[in-house]
Amino acid sequence: MADSSQRKYAHVAVLMGGWSSEREVSLVSGKACASALREAGYRVSEVDVTHDVAATLRELCPDVAFNALHGPWGEDGCIQGLLEILEIPYTHSGVLASSLAMDKEKAKHLFRAVGLPCAKSIVVERGLSMKQEEIAAPYVIKPVNEGSSVGVYLVRPGDNLPPPAFDPTEESDNDQVMVEEFIPGRELTVSVMGDRALTVTEIHQDASFYDYHSKYAPGGSRHTLPAALPEAVTQQALAYSLEAHRVLGCRGVTRSDYRYDDTQGGEGRLVLLEINTQPGMTPTSLVPEQAAHIGISFPDLVQWITEDASCSR
Repeated sequence: MADSSQRKYAHVAVLMGGWSSEREVSLVSGKACASALREAGYRVSEVDVTHDVAATLRELCPDVAFNALHGPWGEDGCIQGLLEILEIPYTHSGVLASSLAMDKEKAKHLFRAVGLPCAKSIVVERGLSMKQEEIAAPYVIKPVNEGSSVGVYLVRPGDNLPPPAFDPTEESDNDQVMVEEFIPGRELTVSVMGDRALTVTEIHQDASFYDYHSKYAPGGSRHTLPAALPEAVTQQALAYSLEAHRVLGCRGVTRSDYRYDDTQGGEGRLVLLEINTQPGMTPTSLVPEQAAHIGISFPDLVQWITEDASCSR
């Protein structure tokens, strides 16, 4: 990592909180990153983002914004566009890459175009019935543009009540949901740092799938890294993650999530589910854990992300 004399930036505004459903996770990520940046020697301003964030940033005049926001408005290109207008360099991906990655179906179109294997999926309006033959149970229902497994439901064969994602009376900011085939097997994830895929982690959880509780509750999941996989599958996962990062035009750190079907009678296929352009940076998060595994401390990781910041749409 660069020493203080080689840094481009001195004053960092850490953007966190906001008003999406992922506010609480963002606050934990932001505070952890702010603490690490102070440890690394930066001047840090913590900003709990409101609709007046532009005025706040003009008053603070930071050299750079560390974007620790999660969910809509924070990782879908909106805050990135504002930072472009304010001419404040910012961490993670730019406007277009952030917007594309947040829309899971649009991202899949690009992934498929370059040959990356994706789960079969369709997008339907909330409250409308789905034809049984389109995707047979078991399948997963998820918002098209949320993260952290917010609003994700697994529908099993024999379930006869629609999940909240199909219930038009259920309160939601999302008019559309993605219905995606459920891939049995193992949950894997790969972090990319610039032009380097770090390692493959296998996620073990007690729940039937990697839901919000599994991601963020203490003890909600257990991680094995590097994952015990055939070498060919490991190399596939690393290569696919770099390609997913590249095809969307991402920068900084991303994390790609997979299912690997090695069940009895399965095809041994590795399937890309989605890419996260602003992965969690909480005490239980996967990117810091993978970085530590290859010898990069949390302060060094956060410093690298900060120094990689730019205004680049």
